[in-house]
Amino acid sequence: MSHSRHLKRFAVAFGATAVAFTAAFTSASHAGLVNQISAQQNAAATLQQQIAADSGQIATTSKGLALARDHLYAVQAALTAREDELRTVQVQLLNARDHLLALENRLRRASDALAANLRYEYESGAPNLMTVILQAKGFDSLLDQVNFEQRVAREDVQIVSMTRTARATVLSETLRLGSLEAKDRKLTNDILSQRNQVAAFESALLKKEIAQESARAGARSKLATVTSSLNNLQSQLNAVEARAAAEAQQTGTEVNEQVGGIAIDTGGMVQPIAGAPAAVNEMIAAGNAIATLPYIWGGGHGSFQSPGYDCSGSVSYVLGAAGLLSSPEDSAGFASYGLPGEGSWVTIWDDPGSHVWMEIGGWRFDTVALAETGTRWSRGGGEFAGFSPRHPPGL
Repeated sequence: MSHSRHLKRFAVAFGATAVAFTAAFTSASHAGLVNQISAQQNAAATLQQQIAADSGQIATTSKGLALARDHLYAVQAALTAREDELRTVQVQLLNARDHLLALENRLRRASDALAANLRYEYESGAPNLMTVILQAKGFDSLLDQVNFEQRVAREDVQIVSMTRTARATVLSETLRLGSLEAKDRKLTNDILSQRNQVAAFESALLKKEIAQESARAGARSKLATVTSSLNNLQSQLNAVEARAAAEAQQTGTEVNEQVGGIAIDTGGMVQPIAGAPAAVNEMIAAGNAIATLPYIWGGGHGSFQSPGYDCSGSVSYVLGAAGLLSSPEDSAGFASYGLPGEGSWVTIWDDPGSHVWMEIGGWRFDTVALAETGTRWSRGGGEFAGFSPRHPPGL
């Protein structure tokens, strides 16, 4: 064996050792960051749920507040009507008092007139017909005296009648005035009570809105902090993954030959692709999780969770992990999945009823490769004749 061959083998061994050490260090760093990101994502999800719950409570409360405000407006309208009624009653009350004063003055004048007539009749004595005739100075004088006596008698009757009427009217007006004063007091008390009710209502509404908005604002503030921390961790993770990808690319041709030219981690795991959409790296991570699990016919059809997967179960698991499939599909179902044609990042090659496999960022993910190399990941190969390409929208 030549010296150059020894150097070559040493270089390969050293390179492999360096790759293994770097991979172990990077893997530990990567795992730590992934765990931290997972914890922050769980915290963010919890806060988002809390915000959603607060928003739902606020929405429910808003309906109650709308009904409460409608009631408040009704109370305010009733209060306004009461105030208008009170003003009307107060005007009526003033008018009634003025009217009562006028009636009392009229009654006093009538009483004075009646008293004057009675005093005159008492002082002059009640005249009889003979006295009138004897004292008369002619027939005309007699007629004037008779007419005068008759007029005084009529006035007395009128004054008595007017006095009775005035007294009855004064009594009626006094009773109406008392009723108006009672109504005035009741309206005033009602208005004060309704004003207190309106003030208490408005205060309760404001306190409830402030409390709920404060709770949601607090959750949003915490979520902003967690999101910032999550973005920082994701940046660190991207840097670690980019560094690992660069180191993997620089391992050298001879080291790559030791792993069949496939730049994968120990155990058949593909490195994330720097600059790829998040969904692509999520699919790579999902593919890594089941890359070496055994082939089980029908595995992954009933549920994404299975001890092993067949071809369509494997593809379903990867798409489901990236949120691109809600439930597992068989090869016939993939005939109508997504959009026709090859994608920029992901292509699903499907022959309904026969076989289905996929390409992710240039990597072949296929149960046929599992049978060949012990991992579903490989470079190149794959069946194309009779297979139709489809891809997830946007990828």
